[in-house]
Amino acid sequence: MIAAPESTPLDRAFFDRPVLKVAPDLLGRTLVRSTEEGPIALRLTEVEAYAGPADPGSHAYRGRTDRNAVMFGPPGHAYVYFTYGMWFCLNLVCGPEGDPSGVLLRGGDITVGADLARKRRPASRRLHDLAQGPARLATALGVDRAQNGADVCPADPATSPFTILTGTPPAPEAIRSGPRTGVGGGGAAHPWRFWIDGDPTVSPYRAHAPRRRR
Repeated sequence: MIAAPESTPLDRAFFDRPVLKVAPDLLGRTLVRSTEEGPIALRLTEVEAYAGPADPGSHAYRGRTDRNAVMFGPPGHAYVYFTYGMWFCLNLVCGPEGDPSGVLLRGGDITVGADLARKRRPASRRLHDLAQGPARLATALGVDRAQNGADVCPADPATSPFTILTGTPPAPEAIRSGPRTGVGGGGAAHPWRFWIDGDPTVSPYRAHAPRRRR
């Protein structure tokens, strides 16, 4: 049986491109998270690009650390980090090995496995906010540091917790861009957040708010 085009996994060459090419091209693609309880699939609707040493907003801006080491590896791998002492966030590594850029997955529409996602996010009242925002997305998918470094382009998809399928990309005119959420300093003005216009799963924009010293 020939797989439908929208069900074809994206190969490593897709991710081995400049991050500002990959990020908007991820919109409309389908992320499949395999778990012991069953799969969860969501259509990506919101992402943010981070361009490594050239980008003050990137975790790789000041060089390689134990935390961000995956970003310096080959493209097509998951970079998972813990933030605010509470939440995990899921990124996809892009560009050639040694060029630490990545795309933060900010929002998506869950199309398969909504019941599994609700078990992880019992406070969610509506389907569209199950994965609305990067922390909610990672929580709904059951993502933590155990998936850090996972290959999303394996020869055998059954060996990875993640697969990215071709899906159905939106029309170019439906893609919007603007400043990234919560990014301050030299990277605040970069219009490197991309989303599908009018989609209810896109998270509200919030500007950077400097922490007050006590």
